[in-house]
Amino acid sequence: MLVSAKQMLEKARDEKYAVGQFNINNLEWTKAVLLTAQENNSPVILGVSEGAGKYMGGYNTIVGMVNGMIKDQNITVPVALHLDHGSYEHAKKVIAAGFSSVMFDGSHYGIDENIAKTTELVALAHEKGLSIEAEVGSIGGEEDGVVGTGEVADPAECKLIADLGVDMLAAGIGNIHGKYPENWAGLSFDVLKEISAQTGSMPLVLHGGTGISKEMIQEAISLGVSKINVNTECQLVFAAATRKYIEEGKDLSGKGFDPRKLLAPGFLAMKDTVKEKMELFGSINKA
Repeated sequence: MLVSAKQMLEKARDEKYAVGQFNINNLEWTKAVLLTAQENNSPVILGVSEGAGKYMGGYNTIVGMVNGMIKDQNITVPVALHLDHGSYEHAKKVIAAGFSSVMFDGSHYGIDENIAKTTELVALAHEKGLSIEAEVGSIGGEEDGVVGTGEVADPAECKLIADLGVDMLAAGIGNIHGKYPENWAGLSFDVLKEISAQTGSMPLVLHGGTGISKEMIQEAISLGVSKINVNTECQLVFAAATRKYIEEGKDLSGKGFDPRKLLAPGFLAMKDTVKEKMELFGSINKA
C-alpha cells in the first residue's frame, strides 16, 4: 500500500542518505521504478507532475495503476505517490484522488500568499495522513511549462514555511531542472548550511538531481537533504534506448513494431538508471 513520505525521509535524514523521487510518465516507467526499488530493498517516491497526470488519464487512474502494480508485483518496500510541483488546485485534487504525498509549489507567490496557501494545505494533507512538501525560491529550468531562473532561497523565509508544519522543504540553492549548462556555478552550500541551521531537523529536498556530481550529492546529504528528485536522466536514457531499437529495426515487419518489445529496452535502461541513483543516494537496503 502507499505510505506517507514522512517516516522514510526522517529515517533518511537521521541516517544520512537520501530517498530518490523518480517521476513517472507511463506504465513502463512505473514498473521499472517499483521493481528496482524492490530488488534493491530501497524506499522510493513516485513523482507525478500535473502534465504527466493529464497524460496518464488523470489522478484517479494513476492511483489505481500504482496500487494495482504494488499488489500484483508483490512490492513490499515503502512507496509514496507524490504530486510534483503542484498548484494549489491540483494539490487538492490529488489529496482527493488518494495520493499519499503532495508538493505545493508556492514559490512563485509572495511569501505572505505562499504562507497562507501552504497553511491551508498542510492542515488538509495531515488530516488525510499525507506528507506535504513546500518550496521556497524557484528551481531553475522548466517543469511542465513553469520556468524558474534558479533562485537562491532566503533562509529566513525557509524557516517561516518550515514552521507551518510541512514534512519536507524544497529550497532553491542554484539547482535547475533539466541538463546543467557547462557554465553552471554549482550548488550554493553556504546557503544550504544556513537553511539547515534555520529549519533544524526538517528533511530538505533537492530538485534537479540529474547531472549533479557525486561529491555535491554527498555534501548536500550531509547538510540535511533527504530527498533527491530525478526525471531528466530517466527521460534521456529511455528515449535513447527506444530510438536505438527502432533504428536497428529488429522488430520491424509488415505489421509494424510490437509496442511491448519496442518499450522493453527503455524499461531496462530505466531500471539501470534508477539503481545507479539509489546507489549514489545511499538508499539501497534502507527499506
